[in-house]
Amino acid sequence: MDVKLTLKLDKQVIDRAKKYASSHKISLSRMIESYLKAIVDKEAPETDEEIEISPFVKSMATGVRLPKDLDHKKMYGEHLAEKYQ
Repeated sequence: MDVKLTLKLDKQVIDRAKKYASSHKISLSRMIESYLKAIVDKEAPETDEEIEISPFVKSMATGVRLPKDLDHKKMYGEHLAEKYQ
């Protein structure tokens, strides 16, 4: 839901920002919103509870746990060497 916000800014800054927004085909409001969102998101680390996993991705889960030190490139190389012997 969009809510109106009134800001007091230097006129020259506003004029330059409007030109920038226009040249990038975005409204000044959306540009400022994106900037503020980027700042807020950077400072608020996401936790596992905040990340929503789609039902499709959940359906792909196998329950298999891989070791943290697994060298997948080495394993793939060994697979290819065995496959093309």
